[in-house]
Parts: sequence; structure tokens; C-alpha cells
Amino acid sequence: MTNSNSKVVPEAREALNKFKYEVASEVGVTLKDGYNGNLSSRDAGRIGGNMVRKLIQQAESQMK
Repeated sequence: MTNSNSKVVPEAREALNKFKYEVASEVGVTLKDGYNGNLSSRDAGRIGGNMVRKLIQQAESQMK
């Protein structure tokens, strides 16, 4: 069984990290470099949820 945090494409790590900071900025959440343990669950969910939404939209637009 694989680790749920392992990336299917390890080379995408940097792109996903950059994407995370872009989305955080869009939703008004300030992230610092490195560990963000002080981030509320609500803010983390807003960032992750918006990342997923944007990735799905991108994939759907490529399928058309």
C-alpha cells in the first residue's frame, strides 16, 4: 500500500507547492515558507478545496 501523501509524479511537487501559494493568496490566507502549523483547519480546507476545484476545472476544459 502506498502512502497517501506520496505524489504520483514526484517532479510535480514544486508546481503543486507554487499552486498552493497562489490559491492561498486568492482566498486571502497568508502562508509562510516552511511549516504552517498555526493555520486553522478552515483556512487549510479553503486552500485545498479551491486547489481541487481549479484542477478539476482545468482537466474538464482540456477534455473538451
